[in-house]
Amino acid sequence: MDVQETTAPCRDAFAELASPACIHDPYPFMRWLREHDPVHRAASGLFLLSRHADIYWALKATGDVFRGPAPGELARYFPRAATSLSLNLLASTLAMKEPPTHTRLRRLISRDFTMRQIDNLRPSIARIVAALLDGMAPVLERGEAVDLHREFALALPLLVFAELFGMPQDDMFGLAAGIRAILEGLSPHASDPQLAAADAASARVQAYFGDLIQRKRTDPRHDIVSMLVGAHDDDPDTLSDAELISMLWGMLLGGFATTAATINHAVLAMLAYPEQRHWLQGDAARVKAFVEEVLRCDAPAMFSSIPRIAQRDIELGGVVIPKNADVRVLIAAGNRDPDAFADPDRFDPARFYGTSPGMSTDGKIMLSFGHGIHFCLGAQLARVQLAESLPRIQARFPTLALAEQPTREPSAFLRTFRALPVRLHAQGG
Repeated sequence: MDVQETTAPCRDAFAELASPACIHDPYPFMRWLREHDPVHRAASGLFLLSRHADIYWALKATGDVFRGPAPGELARYFPRAATSLSLNLLASTLAMKEPPTHTRLRRLISRDFTMRQIDNLRPSIARIVAALLDGMAPVLERGEAVDLHREFALALPLLVFAELFGMPQDDMFGLAAGIRAILEGLSPHASDPQLAAADAASARVQAYFGDLIQRKRTDPRHDIVSMLVGAHDDDPDTLSDAELISMLWGMLLGGFATTAATINHAVLAMLAYPEQRHWLQGDAARVKAFVEEVLRCDAPAMFSSIPRIAQRDIELGGVVIPKNADVRVLIAAGNRDPDAFADPDRFDPARFYGTSPGMSTDGKIMLSFGHGIHFCLGAQLARVQLAESLPRIQARFPTLALAEQPTREPSAFLRTFRALPVRLHAQGG
C-alpha cells in the first residue's frame, strides 16, 4: 500500500510488513498504522498493537489481562503442533509459560543466570571481539571488502554462547547451521517443507543439548549449564532435563539472530551518523546510551512472536478486542512513537544518557527487550556484547565505511541481514 496517499484500512499488516518495500524500510508503514489503525485486526484474526502506550500496557498486563495459550489450546494457535518438534519446543519455552509455572522456571534459571555471571564474561567477550577484529584486519588493510555480518556479527554471539554454555566452538558453529532453518520454520507463514527442515534442525539441537547436560552432570565446569544442572543445598528444586533443553534451545534461538542484527544496526548507525561516534569514545555510561538508542531505533524483532490471549473483552482506541483473541505487539512501531520519544526518527543517544537501562530521560521504556514478566532473559548478555564490541570497532577501524549496500533477509519478523560489506577508506577519503 502507498502510505503517502491513502488512509484506507489495511487488510493485513503482517502481509504488508513482509512486502519488499517494508523489508527495505518498514517505518513509514508503521507510522501510518500507528496513526490510522493502531489496534489492527489482521486477515488471520490476530490483533496488532502499534502505539507505545498500548504496547507497554499489554506487556505489563501479561499474566493478568493476557495469558499464553494453555497446553490444550496449542492446536488452535499452532495447528501443526501435534506433529512438529519445533512447535512443541516453542510451546515449552519460558516465554510461553504463565504463572505459577513461569514463576518457578524463571526463578530456577535466574538464580544462576545472574547479572554478575554475565559481567564475569566481559573479559572473555573482549578477548573474542579482539580476535575477530584481528581476523578482519589484514583483509581490510589490503583495501579489500569484508562481510562484517558473517565475519563478526554472526560469529560473536555464537562464540559467546559457546563460552556461556561451556561448549567447544566447533560444536556451536555446527548447531548454528540449523538456526536459520528453525527460525524460518517457526514463522506463522512457514510452508510444510520449511517446518520439516526446522524440525530436523531442532532434533539435532535437542540431541546435542541432552548429551551436553549429561556431560556437565558428570564433569561440571564453570559454565551456566554446569550451574543449572548442579545441586543447590538451599533449594532442592531443579530443572528437569526437558526443561533445561527447552531453555537452552530458546536462548540460542532468541539471542543469536537478534544480537547479530543489532550489531549490524549499530555499525550502520556508526557509519550513518559519524557526528555521534563520540559516544563510543567516552565512559561506560556514554557507550550504554549509544547502545540503547540503537536498540530503540532498530528493534531486531519487529513484533512479538508468542500468542498473548485476551482473558476478557478489551476496548482500546475505540476497538473491542474480544475475549480469547490473539494479540501481538509491534515493538518497532512503539519504539518510534512520537508520543513516547520526541523526534523518534532522529538517532540521538542523549535520550538515554545517565538513565537506567532501557529508560529514556523522559521516563519512557524502550521496548526491544519486552516488559513485564516476559522481559528478555538475555537482555544483559546482548547489551554486554554490544558495549564490548562497538568502542573496539570504532577505535580499531575509524575509517570503516560501506563497501556496498547491505542485503537484508526477506523476513517480516526479524530485521536481519544476509550481508554487510565494509571496507576502509583512506585517511581523508
